Amino acid sequence: MWEYASYGVVLGLSAGLSPGPLLAIVITQTLQHGVGEGVKVAMAPVLTDLPIIGAALFLFSTFPGPEQVLGYISFVGAGFVFYLGVGSIRQKPIEKELTGVVPRSYLRGVLVNALSPHPYLFWFAVGVPTMIKASQDSSIASATFVICFFALIIGAKMAVALAVGRSSAFLSGSAYVWVMRVLGLCLMGFAALLLEDGLVYTGLWSND
Repeated sequence: MWEYASYGVVLGLSAGLSPGPLLAIVITQTLQHGVGEGVKVAMAPVLTDLPIIGAALFLFSTFPGPEQVLGYISFVGAGFVFYLGVGSIRQKPIEKELTGVVPRSYLRGVLVNALSPHPYLFWFAVGVPTMIKASQDSSIASATFVICFFALIIGAKMAVALAVGRSSAFLSGSAYVWVMRVLGLCLMGFAALLLEDGLVYTGLWSND
């Protein structure tokens, strides 16, 4: 269970701190309307991701030969997570200009996240396959992964709102860059585990 909890923590924290449309809206709402509005926007993944998880679980349950399908999807997930890791390692400080062109509406924040390809790619290629693998150990392990992911992605964005409310120096300083670099290395390690899963599921390698 703790293995999947750590996956959820790393993936959630990385997604919560990585620059993107939703983080930009969190920052903008905070600067323009206060910390409370930024915190509201940080809750958007709860509204947008749960239907995606349900759709992915339904589709996976209808696939014939689910282990083969999970194997190929794990290869895609490994590439996607590795790409995120490289992006985290190369992350630069976030400049204030990031906040200048984002709409103000909380509803816009939800729509931006729902229309972004990242949540779909994450849950179909990484999140739900990890949930299915965890459920082979126990339903608690699968639930722990999801809870940790949502707690960290939402918590990280809330922390950004609080940090911006006090000072934007954190996002433009070296501490943020080093946090993202460490997360990038963790993501690369998780990508290697997904690659191993893909090889095992497709029968190309045995971990016995």
